[in-house]
Amino acid sequence: MRVLLELIRIILIFGIAGTIISTIVNGIYINIGVNQYGWLGSIAILLLLFVWYRNKLQFSGWYSGKGKEKLPKIASQILILCSVFLLCTPPVLSVLQMIFH
Repeated sequence: MRVLLELIRIILIFGIAGTIISTIVNGIYINIGVNQYGWLGSIAILLLLFVWYRNKLQFSGWYSGKGKEKLPKIASQILILCSVFLLCTPPVLSVLQMIFH
């Protein structure tokens, strides 16, 4: 039962928080004139939520079984850097598209 509760919690965290934050990021993209590539920002948000869950939230949930450990520090740093890169990519791609078309 605890595993099921934790699974529901994960779905809610990723679903609700991911949707809210992705909507905000996509709203920013639209305000600056980036109409395409918004999905890259959504992937970046999911990566950040994954790092947050694995390093913080999994220790405050219902599941208390084996295998609960933080991501290695280097893996966390790489995922966060990838997220920042993905968040910055849509405006750059939009500018490049305007230049070359």
